[in-house]
Amino acid sequence: MDGSERRERIIAILTEEKEAVSGSRLAKQLGVSRQVIVQDIALLRTAHPVLATAQGYVLYSENGGKARRAFLVRHTKDEIADELNTIVDAGGKILNVIVEHDLYGQISADLNVANRREVEAFCTRLATSRCGPLYMITGGIHIHTVEAESEEILDYLESQLREKKYLICD
Repeated sequence: MDGSERRERIIAILTEEKEAVSGSRLAKQLGVSRQVIVQDIALLRTAHPVLATAQGYVLYSENGGKARRAFLVRHTKDEIADELNTIVDAGGKILNVIVEHDLYGQISADLNVANRREVEAFCTRLATSRCGPLYMITGGIHIHTVEAESEEILDYLESQLREKKYLICD
């Protein structure tokens, strides 16, 4: 299988899967190294909406009729799990985290966290990482883009974030 065939197969796998697919799994399935998959994904991203998440790669599609809203929030490191669980418990999926950096401008990282299991996995990776969360460079202030089934869910989610004093109100 040549590179273009392999990349077509990667898109097919990501299209078929409902969950993120790890680079290691793709490598094993396609009989190549994980580094080859990383290079293939970089090439695919020029033409396809492939997101790299902590859980693996996903083929991103437009929101499919779902509601989406950005929330400006602030919290401490000890409150990360509670903030993320507040969002997923209310029915939201945290698509990303965004910070405004003085030098680099907007920095965004895909999260795609939709349930408590994924929050726990994220927090475990954070605890064992040499790096800290992005919001540390902005005094705890950051933005999450959140997706939900309806605007009503996002309204409820917003009220929960406000009640816990995570939401920075306008």
